[in-house]
Amino acid sequence: MAKMVWVYDPTKGGSKISALVKTRTEQRIHAHAEAHFAGKYTRMDVRFRAQFCYIDAYQEPATRGPLPPDFPETEAEFMERLRNTPVHLCRLRHRGVADKWGLALFLYSSEKYEDCMYRSGAWDGTVEEAFELAAGFHLE
Repeated sequence: MAKMVWVYDPTKGGSKISALVKTRTEQRIHAHAEAHFAGKYTRMDVRFRAQFCYIDAYQEPATRGPLPPDFPETEAEFMERLRNTPVHLCRLRHRGVADKWGLALFLYSSEKYEDCMYRSGAWDGTVEEAFELAAGFHLE
């Protein structure tokens, strides 16, 4: 019989996020976004659920030509809907340690969050590193 071996799976588990960690994490994300990505988004939404932190950005829609005559919305309604449609950036998985977060980027091709490594090649990193990678992928 084969011997059982424990293997680390970065796509599983995580720890519930405390109120203090939520507050600090949200402040850090907003500070980093304002310092490095100002002008690339109009507002940022950071929300928490169990062991996850979700980061979304909102952007001013690009100007476009006239809408087709049979379009179901006015141009103003259409632009307002686009302004209020989030760009899903990433999902962070809290590992129970202050600066240890797993990262999953939102892929619009599959409409799912896909776990990925940080630029360093590690499965865990800081919220700033995660935001840098996700914003560079979606907001540039």
